[in-house]
Amino acid sequence: SRNGQWCVMAAQLKDFFDERLAERIARSIKPVYVEFPVETFVAEATKGLSQLELLDRGKHFADALAKTLPREYERAVDILLRSVEVPLEKEGAAMSSFFYLPHVTFVAKWGLEHFDASMRAQYVFTQKFTAEFSIRYFILQDASRTLAVLHSWTNDPNEHVRRLVSEGTRPRLPWAVRLPQFIKNPAPVLELIEKLRDDPALYVRRSVANNLNDIAKDHPDLVVEVCKRWSQGASAERKWIIGHALRWLVKSGHVGAIQLLGGGTKPKIRIESMAITPAKATLGSTVSMAFDLVSEGKKSQELVVDYVMHHPGATGKMRSKVFKLRRVKLEAGERLRLEGRISLVDRTIRKHHPGTYRIDLRIGGTDFPLGSFEAVVAKTR
Repeated sequence: SRNGQWCVMAAQLKDFFDERLAERIARSIKPVYVEFPVETFVAEATKGLSQLELLDRGKHFADALAKTLPREYERAVDILLRSVEVPLEKEGAAMSSFFYLPHVTFVAKWGLEHFDASMRAQYVFTQKFTAEFSIRYFILQDASRTLAVLHSWTNDPNEHVRRLVSEGTRPRLPWAVRLPQFIKNPAPVLELIEKLRDDPALYVRRSVANNLNDIAKDHPDLVVEVCKRWSQGASAERKWIIGHALRWLVKSGHVGAIQLLGGGTKPKIRIESMAITPAKATLGSTVSMAFDLVSEGKKSQELVVDYVMHHPGATGKMRSKVFKLRRVKLEAGERLRLEGRISLVDRTIRKHHPGTYRIDLRIGGTDFPLGSFEAVVAKTR
């Protein structure tokens, strides 16, 4: 998930915000602002840095910029914009974009009363990094004015600018301040992404799908209706958006979403020859599952097959998580063997605990019990 990717990315990237990076930022500013106090900036940027996580380090660097750039915001942000033209020393691919995290953070914190200058800055910085976090503060303060700018950007030739329109308006963007007005009423967001549904860039289309997936968590039926309308005469690229946009609803068993993707709400099937092995597995290992899907219908069926893992949480209380398995076409009377693997390896955003794990198959909105296994802690020597 995007949230999981962010967690891993944050852990990997936070250490890039160190004294060496502060010096690099200073060297990019000095040629366009000769009075820039390099040593003061580096000292301020690195003070207490070790205690901070990634985004807080970005804020800390932005604070250091505010202390060392001119007090007049528009002059300060103009210096930052001109510094973009200064060639950077070569660095790893990930760092090449996060170099500008302090710049967009500076705009978000000190630029709210300077709308036009801040929009110009975010237009430039989003092409270097992303302004999806900073633009949200302008939406919160002046939605109508910011939305007008975003509407104009839907036709921009740069895909990074067009993606900002969709990504910056996601109601529940991970790691970002939420947009409660769009959680309550997503109509303004839908107007924007309507213009981007057939964008030539996958980078933009993926953001459109993620935005719809966000909206679906608060307005499931509305998103299904939007996707149903979009499906009329849809290209392969737009069909991909629809499938990706409905993934949370499908996992949640939403009948309308499952039907729209070709799944029947009452599949005419039975499950046979179920097997989950091993019956007792150590945490950190992998469990295999297999079963036969047998058609009891008189015509072919398009089926969305997921599995639900009911598992113990940290306190022992049972929790559930849905995982994708397969989309299949099952002919009349056909028997199909399906297999899958269940990982018990801990991830950044998912921990596994000992106890009984129960597996259900979720097919077309209907759950079928598959079996269970015991997860145990590996013995130590």
